[in-house]
Amino acid sequence: MRFVPRLRSIQARYTTTATALLLIVLIAVSASSDLAIRYRIQDDAFNDAERVASQWSAAVRNGNMPSLIPTSTGVNLIQLVDARGKVLGASREVWGKPPLSAIRPPSDDRFQRLTDGCLILMAIRVSPTADAPVVYAGIEEPSILRKHRLEYFFAGSALILLIFAAWMTWAVVGRTLRPVAAIRERMSEITVSDLSLRVPMPPGEDEFALLASTANQTLARLQEAVEQQRQFASTTSHELRNPIAGLRTQLEEALLYPDDVDSRETIQGALSATGRLEAIVNDLLLLARLRVADPAARELVDIGKLVEEEAEAQTSGVPVYVHAVSGVWVCGSQIQLIRVVGNLLSNARRHAEVSVKISVESVGGQAVVAVVDDGAGIAPADRERVFERFTRLDDGRRRDSGGSGLGLAISRDIVRSHYGTLRIEDSPRGARFVLRLPLMDAERTVPSSPQETSPQETSPQEASPQHALPQAAPRREPPSRIAAFSRCRGA
Repeated sequence: MRFVPRLRSIQARYTTTATALLLIVLIAVSASSDLAIRYRIQDDAFNDAERVASQWSAAVRNGNMPSLIPTSTGVNLIQLVDARGKVLGASREVWGKPPLSAIRPPSDDRFQRLTDGCLILMAIRVSPTADAPVVYAGIEEPSILRKHRLEYFFAGSALILLIFAAWMTWAVVGRTLRPVAAIRERMSEITVSDLSLRVPMPPGEDEFALLASTANQTLARLQEAVEQQRQFASTTSHELRNPIAGLRTQLEEALLYPDDVDSRETIQGALSATGRLEAIVNDLLLLARLRVADPAARELVDIGKLVEEEAEAQTSGVPVYVHAVSGVWVCGSQIQLIRVVGNLLSNARRHAEVSVKISVESVGGQAVVAVVDDGAGIAPADRERVFERFTRLDDGRRRDSGGSGLGLAISRDIVRSHYGTLRIEDSPRGARFVLRLPLMDAERTVPSSPQETSPQETSPQEASPQHALPQAAPRREPPSRIAAFSRCRGA
């Protein structure tokens, strides 16, 4: 059973907690202060009374005790009372009044402190004899100690302090949480149809500012992803609609006009359309995996050797001339990098007239792979557009009508996931695709020989084609290969 209701508001919880803790502290401080003040006042009064009573006790023993006892200190209540309770002498304040107290100290304990009503008294038995008189000296209890006035004072002060502290805590916590309320209010206004809104940024660099900054960054990524998804869905539906419509038309014609349509030609056309659909779907699935799937396993990859092996694997079409230095190590997925190099080589060979040249070098802490063809080239206005999904220039459609238009988009996504860049740069002839990837332990790699560090693009007569690649220099590895591999796996 829940006896204390759970407070949902952080402001209420913090205020309640702080108030409860302060209440405990105030109770302890007030109680200890009350006891200390009360003890100090009474102890000082008893000490003064004891000094005065001792003085007049000695006067009684010497026979010098007057009937009207004079007072010269703050102790103004003095009486000399015999064993029968008769007042033998008194000060002016208690003259003619009954004894201040009926308690007589015993013979074995002649000094006693008494609190009789509102009086603070010191009783001293003049001598141990049975009929010895008693000297009483004391004062009226200070007004602050009467009727629990001291306790009421501490209780009132504690209550005022408690209310002020609770109000201050409520105000400070509320002010502190004000950015959170603003962020929550703005987040409630954001919908999938409109992701352009951003949460307000509070001043400073505290946790709330970091929260707002992170929320805005997340909203920006979400807006970008939604826009890409919308564009992707629109473009994909358009690109898939054409081959599906063509396939449907061919099949319907074959059914409606069986005598006028060549069935073999219809089947071949259907297979061609199906193949294009299959290529588009496979590339779409790969793009989806690149965008949302977990990163592929990373390893150390010799990009120069990878380029040589991929060039050797492509045996059909125009020759490929490779100039690659070995020992250019990058950290990444070898399968994905093979896909990038393969896409670039296929694209270059599709547009080349005579040959394709590919070079690999290490420049400024980056592995640079350049793929150059001698075709018609790409206009500067189209150099970014070719990396968009389903973008195919007229020359590409003429040379290969069955492509999906996703190869370069996939390649750029893979390169971006490897923290690299892929762009088209100026070239005297044809198109020049340049891939740049960060080197792994570039500062610790053994320096290349002069002929390898400054590779120049060679002419077809100077370089060997793909089917007769030159012998690469002996493969050298970074000096701390195991450590580099560990860092690559942990990247």
